[in-house]
Amino acid sequence: MSSSSQLVMGQGPFGAKYYLAGALSGGICCSITHGALTPVDVVKTRIQLDPATYNKGMIGGFGQVISKEGAGALLTGLGPTAQGYFIQGWFKFGGVEYFKINLTKMLGEQAAWENRTSLYLLASAMAEFIADIFLCPYEACRIRLVSDPSYASSMLTCAQKMAAEEGFVNAFYSGFIPILFKQIPYTMAKFAVQGKAQEVIYSGLNASPENPPAIGAVGVSLASGVVAGVAAAVISHPADTLLSKINKGGAGGDGSMFQRMGN
Repeated sequence: MSSSSQLVMGQGPFGAKYYLAGALSGGICCSITHGALTPVDVVKTRIQLDPATYNKGMIGGFGQVISKEGAGALLTGLGPTAQGYFIQGWFKFGGVEYFKINLTKMLGEQAAWENRTSLYLLASAMAEFIADIFLCPYEACRIRLVSDPSYASSMLTCAQKMAAEEGFVNAFYSGFIPILFKQIPYTMAKFAVQGKAQEVIYSGLNASPENPPAIGAVGVSLASGVVAGVAAAVISHPADTLLSKINKGGAGGDGSMFQRMGN
């Protein structure tokens, strides 16, 4: 088969090396960014779970956590966050590339281009669903450690204790439906909005990826990424709060995922 026949939209060829590179870069980036924001996540989760106590907003919440537990408390859950989002980023970004390219091959380039937003949405939803299967146990451990720092001394001991007390499924997958409602719309919005935002930016600057503007292609990616990130965060927020409440120790009661969601 000639190399030209392996191209998609004039790019490629796309093989295992390409998908692995996308997965690895996605895993590293997600691990670093989510890990770096662990202090923000700690305060956010405390506000979600105990708004009566943490009622001074995000900035005030930092002060409350530090005054009660010390600055080290802001890094609670760093382990499961960094590890969980490395795995999630691996499957999300590697998966989006895999599904996007193969859906384009199935539809044909012209049809794929004309329906590119729908293609972005479908590819990102399928990739995120797979990623969430692996992310969910890590999020359960993270939320339990943040909501009750005395529960366990590490991610491993937290996971072992949760499994012993509640069983594997109830411990790690009670929040699976909420995490799907959080992460899938988040990822769909992120990829679709970023793709559209890039088109708008390039068009507004009379430029293209092949002939980038003064801010460069990276600048366009960063700008469109900020827009997409804000949109995605707003869309996913309600399910994020529900996920925190379900995985908090004692919150939502005991029992299956649907019993906890109904409480």
